[in-house]
Amino acid sequence: MTLMIDFPFPGVAPWVDHFKAIEIPVLRHTVHQLEELQATAETINSRKLATIIAHDPLMTVRLFQTLQARRSSSQSADITTIERGLVMIGTQNFYNSIQNPPIIEQQLKGYPKAMLGLLKVIARSRAASQWARDWALLRQNVSFDEITMAALLHDLVEILMWCFAPNLAIRAKERLSSEPGRRSSQIQQEVFGASLDEIAVELVAHWGLPPLLCSLLNPADAETGNVRNVKLAVNLARHSANGWNDPALPDDYRAIEALLHIGHSNLLERIGAPDEQVQAARQAEAEGDPLAS
Repeated sequence: MTLMIDFPFPGVAPWVDHFKAIEIPVLRHTVHQLEELQATAETINSRKLATIIAHDPLMTVRLFQTLQARRSSSQSADITTIERGLVMIGTQNFYNSIQNPPIIEQQLKGYPKAMLGLLKVIARSRAASQWARDWALLRQNVSFDEITMAALLHDLVEILMWCFAPNLAIRAKERLSSEPGRRSSQIQQEVFGASLDEIAVELVAHWGLPPLLCSLLNPADAETGNVRNVKLAVNLARHSANGWNDPALPDDYRAIEALLHIGHSNLLERIGAPDEQVQAARQAEAEGDPLAS
């Protein structure tokens, strides 16, 4: 049985050591999907397998852990995509590395509130990765796979907290909702004893995750195109999860339109905003409203 953490650790290092030592659980649905394909592991299309893995941020991390553990001293280039990782280790070796993984649904059986919180963050991560990929392709960016991966794993430590410190994660979420003027890093410091970004920096390096993730957490890189692409996708996923009338969305839209050089109605259509909002934006543009874009 997994030991849950109910009290904050004193700082970043104990959290990092804890996450280094545990086995990461995965979604039951991911395990079922992978089991269905296991019989054809030797001949399966790695892209098909990569699509399943990419739907589960935690299974994605397990793949990178396996890659890091098998990394040879002669391998100089970083592996930044799931598909390349599967080619590097081979699908059979991947299957060998995920025998009987812990299942999140079992681990959080007594924590229904935390299970819901976890699923919401994973849904947000998936949306962010899809948008980040779409925008990178629109920008004709050759690093679109790494950008997709960075958006998927951006909230990895928050996901780990829901898995291993559910009561603390619930407390942090409630504090964020009840204290909207506070910075999330301050609340994390008070609830967990460390900021999630600081924990992430250490784990990204340890697990050999895409280097772009480190750039995301470095303020000096904040204005580079790839970092903005990911951060804007993460922000949009976070705010739109509260509903399409969230007050933070207009600022998100303006920043994304500036990054992509597209009009407002075009953006709303690309991100799947409600039809009435798309139609209203089109009408405003047709009438020459200067605030429409």
